[in-house]
Amino acid sequence: MKIKLLDRYIIEQYLKTFFFTALLFSLIAVVIDFSDRLDKFIKSGVSAKEVIFSYYVHFVAFMNGMLWPLFALISVIFFTSRLAKNSEIISILNAGVPFRRLMVPYLVASTFIFSIHLIANHFLIPMGSKIRIPFENANVWDNPNQTRSRDIHVLLDPHTKLYIRNYRQKDTTALDMRIEVYAENGQLSEFLEAKRAKWIGPPDRWQLTDFVIRRFNGLKEELILNPQKQIDTTINITPDDLTRVKNQEQLFTSPELVKYLKKQRARGIGGTRIFETEFYKRTSEPVSIFILTLIGLAVASRKTRGGIGLHLAIGISLGAIFIVLSKFAMTFTNSESLGPIVGVWVPNIVFLFVAVYLVHVAQK
Repeated sequence: MKIKLLDRYIIEQYLKTFFFTALLFSLIAVVIDFSDRLDKFIKSGVSAKEVIFSYYVHFVAFMNGMLWPLFALISVIFFTSRLAKNSEIISILNAGVPFRRLMVPYLVASTFIFSIHLIANHFLIPMGSKIRIPFENANVWDNPNQTRSRDIHVLLDPHTKLYIRNYRQKDTTALDMRIEVYAENGQLSEFLEAKRAKWIGPPDRWQLTDFVIRRFNGLKEELILNPQKQIDTTINITPDDLTRVKNQEQLFTSPELVKYLKKQRARGIGGTRIFETEFYKRTSEPVSIFILTLIGLAVASRKTRGGIGLHLAIGISLGAIFIVLSKFAMTFTNSESLGPIVGVWVPNIVFLFVAVYLVHVAQK
């Protein structure tokens, strides 16, 4: 479909209003965040250069990644309400332009924003998070690390299972470690149990104390007691596998996240739901830009006595409902009441029906 002068005008107004809104909210967010964390920055002794380039540059990108759909809704309502107030929308419709045709420049502009948002969510923002999150963990958060400390079950490989009853992060020591090795037929072939296992260093070196090994060959059993006080060995696990950094799911680009999830699932390490949710959310959020654009157009295209103020109130209310619904869905997803895909896409599906209805009843 050929882009006409009217299309160019609407696309230009949409993008100008959108990026101005993003800039305005970014400045407000930086001011609020800086005033809230100034004491932390002073106590940690970081320089102004580090605060700006290691934190706020990437903080602005991260915040925009979350709020661009809402900015799209506000932008569409703001400039479309202005067109409606000046009777431009009515003139366009009276000139024989169908409402569906009027939607085209809005969808073209939202496609441009969608493309940037999608690339940023999957690649650019995670790359920035590799700088921002370590800075936060070092200078803002008091306890950034979350360590699994009790009843840890891990698959070291398809035939080897590891169990740790207690793990102490402070001295990287595992208490009551057990390793079970299974043959191809699923029968237990070897069993190692150590009262204490201490991490020595990379690549996978552990020091076992007070251990016993049992090997099985049919009905025969070979027992190996600890002839020494200690023995060094390699076990395919490191303390990093048992420790999770705050907001760790944001550190991976999407290809890295897929690789990480595949590794964690293969090893039987639980707690991957938040990582799965993060992966699906990176696509669902950009898609919501299309839905909220249509909602904004349908709401703001009708000329009303309340004008821009009424339209903005309706739009912001719908945006707030969208955010609340998203938070509810995330809560149910993280509590395993909903699957990650369902929880992430439910708000979009619900608001897609809202968008279809509003477009259907919009002023034609």
